[in-house]
Amino acid sequence: MNTIRQRKGIKNTEVSEDYAAQEENVKLEHKLPSGSTSRRLWETLSFTLGGTIALCVGVLTSVYLATLHENDLWFSNIKEVEREISFRTECGLYYSYYKQMLQAPSLMQGLHGLMYDNKTESMRTINLLQRMNIYQEVLLSILYRVLPIQTYLEPVYFYIYTLFGLQAIYVTALYTTSWLLSGTWLSGLLAAFWYVTNRIDTTRVEFTVPLRENWALPFFAVQTAAVTYFLRPNLQPLSERLALLAVFVSTFLFSLTWQFNQFVVLLQALVLFTLDSLDLLPALKASWLYGIQIAGLLLVCALQFLNSMILGSLLISFNLSVLTARRLQKNLKTGNFLKRLGKLLLHLFVVLCLTLFLNNIIKKTLNLKSDEHIFKFLKAKFGFGATRDFDANLYLCEEAFGLLPLNTFERLSDTLLFSAYLFVLCVTGTAALAGALHNLSDSTHRPPTGSVGTGAVSLRPATAYNLMHSVLFGLLALSTMRMKYLWTSHMCVFASFGLCSPETWELLLKAIRLYNPKRMCVMRYSVPILTLLYVSYKFWPEVMAELSELREFHDPDTVELMNWINECAEHSRNPLVSSEAWNMATDHSVCSQKV
Repeated sequence: MNTIRQRKGIKNTEVSEDYAAQEENVKLEHKLPSGSTSRRLWETLSFTLGGTIALCVGVLTSVYLATLHENDLWFSNIKEVEREISFRTECGLYYSYYKQMLQAPSLMQGLHGLMYDNKTESMRTINLLQRMNIYQEVLLSILYRVLPIQTYLEPVYFYIYTLFGLQAIYVTALYTTSWLLSGTWLSGLLAAFWYVTNRIDTTRVEFTVPLRENWALPFFAVQTAAVTYFLRPNLQPLSERLALLAVFVSTFLFSLTWQFNQFVVLLQALVLFTLDSLDLLPALKASWLYGIQIAGLLLVCALQFLNSMILGSLLISFNLSVLTARRLQKNLKTGNFLKRLGKLLLHLFVVLCLTLFLNNIIKKTLNLKSDEHIFKFLKAKFGFGATRDFDANLYLCEEAFGLLPLNTFERLSDTLLFSAYLFVLCVTGTAALAGALHNLSDSTHRPPTGSVGTGAVSLRPATAYNLMHSVLFGLLALSTMRMKYLWTSHMCVFASFGLCSPETWELLLKAIRLYNPKRMCVMRYSVPILTLLYVSYKFWPEVMAELSELREFHDPDTVELMNWINECAEHSRNPLVSSEAWNMATDHSVCSQKV
């Protein structure tokens, strides 16, 4: 008589087929110790080499940008007044607060001067820590006072070297994100190469050093890398917590250093909402990220003395609405295609209504009107009516807030970046659409873990997130030229990932019925290597020519004007009258007088 008994050494009464397969794999690994050991050794060497290259590429990019800045202005040879004049537009205004903190008799007096400032706006006393994102200048001034560097490093050099140092973090974060997505550091190297060769469209730090985006974008890149890692399946609890901590810290620093923080993070929240609704990403992880966004922005709000723009931001209302709607609408991801589509549309409607309701209640309760000019600007920009608001019209007159010029795509195509990006976007976009339709048609809801979709079409949550991230920020860049730096840097990441990813080539080769592992491996490495060789061959001479071109800052009229203002200021306490924003910022930076 046959009997069934429990296996020895296993306490569970049920053992799945997947678990049994894992047991067989473990046994095979024990039988082949030499193979597993050499594999681990190879992975360790590859990780060490890739990490070393990431650090080297980051540092070299930082040195390259700093050298361009020096060669363009001969910064080390010009006078202090000329250095400060070289900080154009609002850059000079930001630098003036760093200078003001250093010239104060003590840190407390310097902070008091920023909190009760009567120089920036005539006849008004304002709290600069509340009105502007200048905590980075405060921190740098404290570090310069505390660190023993005053004897051999001038304040202005400490300031600009810090910003160029952040560019090393920026490029390293882009490299890391591409590496995490593709599984090979080769894609990170290609992303860094594209970032440098498309420098005109990926950064402007070398000629607008103190600009807020140059502080914020490195932290934004770190946040994207942390989110990409967090969305990986089967993470250990400790790894998840560390990833969430990295997301929180980078989100907080990004929001603290840029005035457009809430709008950028709102786009990220829309990415999470879209993917969560289409079941392309785990709902629990999306909830964690919603909460971190709210916590990071509220902490910035507290540091900025309850900044009204943050309290009344759409981001906080939207995230709270999404979390509330999820509680109200249960079994949202069950049923056939039509039922799920109907539930999804209802969910979208509920979230939209809740967002507008919460935002309106918050603004009326706190009497907030600080961001009205933004919505008036958007309304006028997209042709929904004219506006007489001064700030909105000022934005409309600025070229930086206009549409993205078409010649941008010509420059990006010269390096093969835009062509590769469109290729990867088409492949992964098709896979995401097929996966979303499959999920909506699946009556038995299974939470996404490793990938979404079945059969020949599958896409990991981290890939889906970066795909949607790239699409939304691309639309933002097309509508507003100043925001293109959010898109073009991520374009380097996404295009390089796609060329080096087995995911992309597997999808493509299966679609044309030519898939086999060897062919996929050949395509995965040969295409990016050939691209690297082409980019290096074509643009290396241009990079060397840029580095060899020496110019000098020369503006004697403005220098004479600033010297005259300083002389007059010694005999008069009247505020300066400036006709242009550039003059106002320069006057404030060089002369530190009331404007």
